[in-house]
This record gives sequence, structure tokens and C-alpha cells, in this order.
Amino acid sequence: MFDSMFRPLAIILAFAALAARADDAVLRWGGDAEGGAPFVEADPRDPSKLRGFDVEVASEIAKGLGRRPEFVQVAFQDIDQSVQRGDFEIGMSGVEDTPPRRRALAATIPYFEFHEVLTVRAADRNRFRTLAELRGHRVGTLSGTIAYERLLAAQKTDGILVVSYDDDVHPYSDLQEGRLDAVLLDNIIAARAMRRTPGLYTQPVPVATGHYIGVLAKNNTALRDRVDAVLRARMRDGTLERIYRKWGIWDAYQPAFFASAGAAPRAREEAAPAADRTSIVLAYIPALLKASVITIVLSCASMALAIFVGVMIASGRVYGNALARAVLTAYVEVVRGTPVLLQLFVLYYGLSAVIRLPAFLAAFLGLGLNYAAYESEIYRGALESVPRGQLEAARTLGLSEMQVLRLVRGPQAFRFALPPMTNDFVALLKDSSLVSVITVIELTKQTQIFAANIGSWVIPGALCAALYLAMSIPLSRLAGVLETRWKAATE
Repeated sequence: MFDSMFRPLAIILAFAALAARADDAVLRWGGDAEGGAPFVEADPRDPSKLRGFDVEVASEIAKGLGRRPEFVQVAFQDIDQSVQRGDFEIGMSGVEDTPPRRRALAATIPYFEFHEVLTVRAADRNRFRTLAELRGHRVGTLSGTIAYERLLAAQKTDGILVVSYDDDVHPYSDLQEGRLDAVLLDNIIAARAMRRTPGLYTQPVPVATGHYIGVLAKNNTALRDRVDAVLRARMRDGTLERIYRKWGIWDAYQPAFFASAGAAPRAREEAAPAADRTSIVLAYIPALLKASVITIVLSCASMALAIFVGVMIASGRVYGNALARAVLTAYVEVVRGTPVLLQLFVLYYGLSAVIRLPAFLAAFLGLGLNYAAYESEIYRGALESVPRGQLEAARTLGLSEMQVLRLVRGPQAFRFALPPMTNDFVALLKDSSLVSVITVIELTKQTQIFAANIGSWVIPGALCAALYLAMSIPLSRLAGVLETRWKAATE
């Protein structure tokens, strides 16, 4: 009897042990395939396979550990958080060696040395040779990188206007189109952009030096030390040099770097003093407040546009002829049926050949026109919810259709529409975080940069949530007051 009771449990435990042994034979490593060659990319001949120098380095690490590599796709900005929560064991995808990252995670020894280089339009190669010569001009880079920190420092000293991106493709296309005057990024990324985008020139003198590392969870130092041993061995036996030469990234800087990285003992990693962490947090609060102002201004302006356009669409669908109703219905269905991110990309990048919209204007139009489609359905439903008997009575009294709308139908429809309209306003306030994809630094984007620079989401996330609540709760309260007053005025 007892055997029959415990046999299922024994089977489950046996399967769990087999799964654990199978996991021990796999090295799960995370990276972002959107980074492209030569880092990590899908093989054009077989998209189910990956290629890139980081792919081959990860494979060598796994081989040295007696495991087989298994890739986990993750957004570049989320590599640190994902490895800390255990989604994979090691993160590698052009991850830069920074003090905050070393404090927050278990970092491997550097395995490649890169250089931050300045790329400009070929016509400006003699005009913009250094950061100091770009005073008052727009310079783009990836957020949360060494280049971004360098540009923030140059913003204070040289008056440079920093533009942050989430990917390394659009900075160079914007440079070509004239939205930027320069781009500061890794020499590997710059070389790839030069092949892809004509009319650009990379200045030969590096602005700064950096290194790529692998990152593991803070408590996973034992595996980190084994990975370090593998990396040092591959530096000594020429394997890494062979990989880098294959991908065209070996240069004159690497031999000296290999000699130092392969022989130097691991630096002692210490947590930042509490006073330093406090000063870093306090230093970011003004930036978060400024980003909050951008968020609320953008949200209010976009909602005003959404209300105006939504009223026009709703009125056209209720009072217009068949052609007008068909066109407006098509607009509503297309806008509601496509992602707002796609609409933002089309407005900012897709239309750049015809009209070059500033980022804030594109964000304003994108959010406003998107929410106008949803608002129009609210207003149309509110207009059609007014009882027909009241409309007929008003017409019998000799009121024109415009007077009926202004005096009878409109006020009642507004009362019906007010609750969902205010809900949409709060939703738009939060959806404004999407505009960071077109370089607008609003609250969520600034928080993301903050978190990347201190190596933790706890404090930045709490501050961001508090600021969003501070903006949205008063809006909800105001909406409730308006709804109560309007209801009392129309009864």
C-alpha cells in the first residue's frame, strides 16, 4: 500500500534529477540578436541558427566548461536584470564593463577592447573632429552605455545636445538625414554603419576606450571564476584572436590588451559606499523631474489633439454622408488595428524622406492621432445614446440640427463620455513611455537610463512609480470632480 502511495513521488523526483543533470550539461547565455553582426545575428542562410563573434566566444566558454551553449533572446537593456533573476547563467552581447555593472553583478574579465569613435557626415569630417567642436550640436548614442555617460559629461562642459537611442541603427540613419550632427559609439558598430550607410566618415582618433565582458548573477562567482579561466586560456592559445580575425574586428590594440587581461589578477570588486549611492540617486532626481514635465506636457497636448480630432470624427460619422462615414470608419479601424509603436516609427522615420518631423512633434501627432480613433468611438456612442424622443422634441420646437447638437445632444453626450475619456487620459499618460523609441526622453526612458547606470531597478523603479502616481492620481480626482459637477448641472 505504501509502495503504491510513494511510487508517483519517486517517479517525479527521478525526472527532476534527470532534468537537473540535463541542465548541468547546458550553458544558457543571454544576448540580443537584434544587435546584429558581428555581435549576434540570425544567419541569413538559415534564420534558425545564430552567428557572430559573441556566439563563438560563448560556444568556446561552454566547451571549456564541458557544456553545450543554449541561446536565450533578451533585449539588450534587460540583460543585467534577466541574468540576476536567473533567466540564463551568463549575459554576453557587447556588454560594456562599467563600475555600476561590476558592483551589481559578477562580471568576467574583459574579453575584447573597443574604442568609442566619432562618426560624422563626410562633408563635415574637417568641421567636427572632436567633441569640443560639436558645441551646440546634436550627438546621438545608445542609452546606458559608456558613450552616453561620456556625452552627458560633454553636455555639461562643451554644451553638446545629447540624443539617446534604443538601437544602433537609427542614430546613423538620422545622422545621414541631418537630424544629428555626429554619433559616438563603439568602433565595431561604427564600421558596420559605414558599410551600411553611405556618406559617413569616422574620425580616426578614439574618444574613449572600453571593454566587453560577460555578466553573471551576483552570487554566481564560482562559475564566473571558471569562465575567467576559460577566457584566459583562449586568449593564450589564440582561439579568441582567430575568432576576432574571422569577424574582422582584430586590430592593433588587441595584442597589448590580451597581454594585460590574460595575466592581470582579478580586481577586488567592492560595493559603492552608501554615501556615493545616495549622491548618485540625488543627482538623478532633477533629471527624473525634468522627464516628468516632458511626460505631462506631451500627454496633455496629445489628449487635447485626440479630443478635438475625436469629436470631428464622431460628428462626421453621425452626421456625415455615406462617403464621409466610410472614410472616417476606415481611419478608425486602421489606427485601432495597428500598433502605436508602428505608427510612431512611420511618422518619425517612414515620412522622413517627405517631411522631417522633430521627435517631440512626431510623438505628439502619433499619440494624439492614435487616441483620437478611440476617443471618436466614445463620443459616437455617447451621441447615439441620447434618447431619440428628446431629439425629435427639440426639432419639433424649431431648433436647427446645430442647435439640437449644441443645446440638447452635446451636453448629455459629454456627460456620458466623461468617465471613459478621463480613463483614456490616464492610459495615455502611461503610453507616453512608448515615445522613447523616437528619441524623446520621457520619464520611463530616463528611469531606464538611471537603472542601467546604478545597476539596479529598485530605487529608480520606486521613484518612477511614485512620479507616475503623483501625476495620475490628481487627474483621476479632477475627473471625478468634473463628472460630479457636470452631472449635477445637467439634472
